[in-house]
Formats: sequence, structure tokens, C-alpha cells
Amino acid sequence: MLQEESDLALIIAQIVQKLKGSNLYAQLERQAWASLQRPEIKLESLKEDIKEFFKISGWEKKLQNAVYSELSVFPLPSHPAAPPEHLKEPLVYMRKAQGSWEKRILKSLNSMCTELSIPLARKRPVGEQKELLNKWNEMGTDEPDLSLFRPVYAPKDFLEVLINLRNPNYENGDSHSFRTHLGLIQVPLKVKDIPELKEFFVELGLTAGQLGVDDSTQVPPELFENEHVRIGQKVLSEQDSAAAQQYIRQGSPTALRAELWALILNISSQPEVLLCFSRDTSVLGHFAYSSASPPKSYIRGKLGLEEYAVFYPPNGVIPFHGFSMYVAPLCFLYHEPSKLYQIFREMYVRFFFRLHSISSHPSGIVSLCLLFETLLQTYLPQLFYHLREIGAQPLRISFKWMVRAFSGYLATDQLLLLWDRILGYNSLEILAVLAAAVFAFRAVNLMEVTSLAAAEAVLADLSTLKVMPLLQIFLFATVT
Repeated sequence: MLQEESDLALIIAQIVQKLKGSNLYAQLERQAWASLQRPEIKLESLKEDIKEFFKISGWEKKLQNAVYSELSVFPLPSHPAAPPEHLKEPLVYMRKAQGSWEKRILKSLNSMCTELSIPLARKRPVGEQKELLNKWNEMGTDEPDLSLFRPVYAPKDFLEVLINLRNPNYENGDSHSFRTHLGLIQVPLKVKDIPELKEFFVELGLTAGQLGVDDSTQVPPELFENEHVRIGQKVLSEQDSAAAQQYIRQGSPTALRAELWALILNISSQPEVLLCFSRDTSVLGHFAYSSASPPKSYIRGKLGLEEYAVFYPPNGVIPFHGFSMYVAPLCFLYHEPSKLYQIFREMYVRFFFRLHSISSHPSGIVSLCLLFETLLQTYLPQLFYHLREIGAQPLRISFKWMVRAFSGYLATDQLLLLWDRILGYNSLEILAVLAAAVFAFRAVNLMEVTSLAAAEAVLADLSTLKVMPLLQIFLFATVT
């Protein structure tokens, strides 16, 4: 109990410290000073009166939403004696693998720059970068332009790294459960089984109403859709992030989706200077809880001197082939560039970065790959063994779907229904479940193929699939 209280106190202190540097804190401070002029604010009950004012005026709700947003990405409490790098990734072999991968990417990036005769770093200390970014946006720059860069790597390159990942403390997986795992991912991480997934995704059950199922033309709207829309409008009127996240687990009405996503991600409608993602140094903040680290470059002759180090790209994120697919679906929801950008940035630092970094996080790409293979091997063993025997390991097909969060593969309306659930459950695990469900749906055809090329052909077009029926059937109808 004492440890839990200590952990909670530490989390509160860290969130308070982070919020103190935000625009919201400055706004709350201004509102508090302004409220002193109001006749209902009495000196003898100053604290309680200001609290009541914040509650009535809606500022308390904004503060709650900000705290909820921070909690959504806040790393789990660690032992007080644990070194700082444990916050990024607790497993040493994962940290080493991520470090090796980053060195490989940086080597490719340097080779590309040499080929293009473009230096990564100029003689400019780290402290001047923010000022420089502002100048870039006001005046243009002679600094490297990422639009000149080819993607540094493709998802298939990343998959090969994950396949070779090993825990040195295990010999081919010492645990009994892992010795029987015949997939490509050979690290003993704990992933959910079907009963645990059923409990986690309980709102997707067959008895619960779902947008993506119950809004079909055969189902009268008064049975579910109309009431669901009414509740969604009420959630928006109350501007409660936690309520919006719970609500969207059953899907978002098309007309409300843009506002609901913005509410869940705590994106305000206030104007903000729009920076290109690659130059937005605020993105660097997510590396505090990511296993990855931003690449550094040193000016010539100053190697190892931190005052002459720069991050490049300035946001620390090196793009890969297909990276733009994370933002493409959002263009259907947001017409205002600044709002679209803020949503994309928040989606990236909350979710998508986990799809191209090596970690033990349950929503990390390693866990998703292992979850996919475990589900397929456990609940569709004949299909799994057949594909394995013909040299068509299922992960080699599904990896590209998961690393892009299915963007570019599903029809847009179906993709948005899937991303509703990512936001609603604050988890990417549903990507692995859907990947397994797609294989289950095409199992009959896949049992007849005799090569990887033939298997890929069977699964080449996902644009006609309906996401929610696939997920419901796989989780709740056919698998026991």
C-alpha cells in the first residue's frame, strides 16, 4: 500500500511539473488572477471559491483532460533505484538491439548525405536549434531538406532485425510455452491469449452494439445508431476526454469522429504555429518514454562534444518507406491544416512510434508480431503449419499491415473504424488481432496455396474487408 501511495505521489509530482511548462498552466494562472475581481470570490474562502469558479467556467474539465492525456502516455512506475534508461526500456537486450538498429539507420543516412553532398550538421550548438527552426519557417534555409531524402529503410529491413532478436538469458526460449513457438519472433514476451483479449476488448462482444456492424442498411437505425449518435453528442458537449475514449470503443459516428478524436487526444481548437513534422522539436519529448533515441550528428572536428551536437532530423524521427500513410487517413477528417497536423503529431507520439522501434511494450511491434504468431499458431494450427512448411511464414505477409497500422490496405471507412478502437482502448494490440482474423477469414484459400507468392496473392487485396465483423467473429464467435 505504501509503495502504491509513493508511486502515485511520484506520478502526480511529475505530471504537475510537466503541466507547469504548458500553455494550459499559463491560462489557468491568468484565469485565477482574473477571478479575484469577481464579487463571489471571498478572501476568507479564496481557495474553495477559485476551485468552484474553475468548475463552473469549464477550466476544471480542461485540466482533467490534460492530466488524462498525460496519464495515457506516462510510463509505468519503476523501482526508485532503477537507472533512467529503464524508463525507456527495462530489458537490456531490447535496448542493445534498438541501439544497433539506430546505428545501422544512421550509417545509411550518412551514406545518403555523402551521396547527395549534404552535411547533417553545421557549426551550431544545440541550444540554438529552436531559434534556427523559427528562422527556417520565416525565411527559408540552406539546411538539408528532407524532401530530398529517399526513405532510409523499408519495413522488410526492420522485420529482418526483429527476426534475429534474442534474449541471451534464454536458449531458444527455456520456458515450456515458448519452446513450442514456431514463428519468426523468438523472444519470450508475455502476450495476451484469447480469454485475456476477450476480457480486454469486452465492448467488442457480440451482444454490444457496434458501428461497423449495427449501422448496416439491414439494421434499423433506431435500434442502435440513433441512440449512439445522441450519446456521442452528449459526450462532446461535456468535453470529457475519458468519457470520449470509453464511448469510441463502440465506434464513432462519421459526423462526430473528428471532434471525438481531438477530444481524446486533448487537441484544442486554438491556433498554433504549424511546423513541418520533421522540424518540430516538440516531437523529441516522446523519446523520454520510447526505447528509441534521436540520432545525433556532430560538426566536423567536434565529434563527442555535446555542445556541437545536433539532432537530425530536428524531431529525431527518421522516415521509412510508407511513413506518410500514418497521416493520409487524417486528411479525410480534418480540413484545417493546423488541426490535422496536431492530431497527426499526437497520434504519432502516443501510438505510431511504437511500430518502428524495438521494445518490450505490449503495444510495441515486437509484441504485436509475437501476439499475431501466437494467435495463429494456437487457434489456427493447421493453417500456420501449412504456411510454414511451404516457406510462407504468415508474419512475412502481415508485418507490413501492422507496421502501417493497416493504412493503405483497408478501405478508408474501415480503417477509421479500426483506429477508433486504437484510441478507445489506448492500445495497438488490436492490429495483431485483426491480422490474425484476416488469415482466419481467408483460411480456406490459404490452405490450397503452395508458395509464398501464392499466399501473398490471396491476401493482396484487403480493401473489401469489413473490420468489425472480422474482429467480433475471431474473438467471440469461432475461437474457444
